[in-house]
Amino acid sequence: MNSSQDKIYATASDQITDFKFDDRVAGVFSDMIRRSVPGYTQIIATIGDFADQYVKPNSNVYDLGCSLGSATLAIRRQIEQRQCNIIAVDNSDAMIERCQANLNAYVSDTQVDLVCGDIRDISITNASMVVLNFTLQFLPPEDRDLLLKKIYQGLNPGGILVLSEKLRFDDEHIQQLLDTHHLNFKRANGYSELEISQKRSALENVMKPDTIEQHYQRFQNQGFNHYSLWFQCFNFASMVAIK
Repeated sequence: MNSSQDKIYATASDQITDFKFDDRVAGVFSDMIRRSVPGYTQIIATIGDFADQYVKPNSNVYDLGCSLGSATLAIRRQIEQRQCNIIAVDNSDAMIERCQANLNAYVSDTQVDLVCGDIRDISITNASMVVLNFTLQFLPPEDRDLLLKKIYQGLNPGGILVLSEKLRFDDEHIQQLLDTHHLNFKRANGYSELEISQKRSALENVMKPDTIEQHYQRFQNQGFNHYSLWFQCFNFASMVAIK
């Protein structure tokens, strides 16, 4: 999954447009994620470990918002010989194209159906695992409950949902503390103040994080009896919910 260095926001611009997962972003996405999301490598590896434990033979796995396919590849490596099908969905043509190339680089007996489309339109059936890896936060808030309802209904008993998100905090002191440490993480990874500022402006209208309490309430509302935070670094987290 080699990519170029992320320099998208390195040059000052008079007008910052809303962030889009276009060809420009897709070309640098691996570098962008590595330098922007603390713990991303651990999250991907553990998604693979969860797949090893929870994916049942002859079932479906859904990676909703698959981007370059990191989670799909981690899952696929762990479920060989189970006659499962992975449905990997993204609404960006550029991401799907690069995801296909990444999948083609490795031989596997597990079928992956790549779908370029809206995750809200995907039918979920016979699922033993669903992954939303930093995806839900980009949906309009009013659509998030409906998607979680569809996922819950499509999961088999004992199936698992892995949900990774950037978190928002009602406690302003905590919000400022964790924001500061996240910004320091980005600075330590070579991002300039200009890049940090311009990307924040680009994301402002398209990414609306929830609090952990909102996520837990959503799990509860849909009927999940077992759910928990399993990973957090600063304001980035991953949760599991089991049907």
